[in-house]
Amino acid sequence: MIKYDYYLAGRWRNHSAVRKVLEAVRKQGNTVFCFIENEYKGNSIIIDTQENIDAEGFMSRLEQLNDWQTNPTFREIFEKDMNGLKESREFIMVLPAGLSSHMELGVAYGLGKKCYAIGKPDKHETLYLMFDGIYSDVSSFLNAKAEVRV
Repeated sequence: MIKYDYYLAGRWRNHSAVRKVLEAVRKQGNTVFCFIENEYKGNSIIIDTQENIDAEGFMSRLEQLNDWQTNPTFREIFEKDMNGLKESREFIMVLPAGLSSHMELGVAYGLGKKCYAIGKPDKHETLYLMFDGIYSDVSSFLNAKAEVRV
């Protein structure tokens, strides 16, 4: 069942750029699933999804967990993200992005979703051919999408 127009992926360390894309895409009337809006409250990690999040501190704590394979909060994050991806029509990745975002790109591509990147790739990867388009900024992406609708 499709609930969202877009699944928006990126990295926590780049959350302010992700938020800008999220707001711009929503301003055009689109529904968007985005990880920065999810609340996760577990035994060992609590994510404050407000814009003033200490992304570096959060990621450092997260990366130091030894029980990631059995941690209930990790499982919750995984399930929310996978469900959001399945329930979205198209996929957007904000660059630069981390490993998780790149894995989500592979899932989205495998599910047959149109995939887009916003930002400048650090380097050219052969698997970036999964993207239906790479745009330098969110305005370019939105303009291109508007042209397709006309």
